[in-house]
Amino acid sequence: MSYLEIVDPRYGLFDVAAMKEKGRELHAAYVSAQPFPHVVIDDFLPASMLDLCLEHFPAAPDPDSRTFDRAQERYKTSFNPDYLPPPVRAFFYSLNSRPFLQFLENLTGIGGLIPDPYFLGGGFHQTKNGGHLSVHADFNLHGPLRLERRLNVLIYLNRDWRDSYGGALELWNRDMSACVRRVTPEFGRCVIFSTTDTSFHGHPDPVAHPENTPRRSIALYYYTATWDEAKRGRTTQFRRRPGAPDEVDWKVKRDEILNDLLPPILMRNVRRVRRRLRRPRG
Repeated sequence: MSYLEIVDPRYGLFDVAAMKEKGRELHAAYVSAQPFPHVVIDDFLPASMLDLCLEHFPAAPDPDSRTFDRAQERYKTSFNPDYLPPPVRAFFYSLNSRPFLQFLENLTGIGGLIPDPYFLGGGFHQTKNGGHLSVHADFNLHGPLRLERRLNVLIYLNRDWRDSYGGALELWNRDMSACVRRVTPEFGRCVIFSTTDTSFHGHPDPVAHPENTPRRSIALYYYTATWDEAKRGRTTQFRRRPGAPDEVDWKVKRDEILNDLLPPILMRNVRRVRRRLRRPRG
């Protein structure tokens, strides 16, 4: 039996009454976990639902997909749920529903959670053999909605995955002196954790599946209406592991320096020009 039950597999719907109480029993473990609040739950959802996800996992990028191939994130693609077949799309929408939010609030103690209807950066994730995601802290501001990012939910879709295949999720302490926890991305395993400017995580060891099978997961992000303009928005902040050949993200470093030196009105003009230059011409 899975930790969360789905009452209607056609649409991936949760039992409303059961979800009101679910998660409370894990709250103490969540808030006391090191190096930052998190929990790992095996058999999180029914295998049949996750098998349906694998059956309909996209074979090619969709119009909102993003593919990364640089030193900090190699051979990684995200797929937006809005382009999936109806049963899988409905399942993703259920993960943005009130019952699932109540479960997350009971688990984490974070009230007023808001899902992301845009799925910015969320949805299906895939990292091909040789790919990795360096250790980082996530972006903290949902631009279109002006919301503060608070929570990540990762659900793994990799059957019979072994440690030797790479791609383990690593959770690092705030001064980047040690990896405190490593999580093998096994099928049905879920990792939920709070996102702050020091919740450093990633899967820096390259994927090395002997049959060239990619590492796949579901990624979902949740927010609260606690953002105010006195806070500083930041993009993904990559960090170097001690003794590892990780490369500095000079683009982010450059932007941070400009943000510190230029008045806000000039920085807004710089961003505006960059957006215009990135637009496709035709």
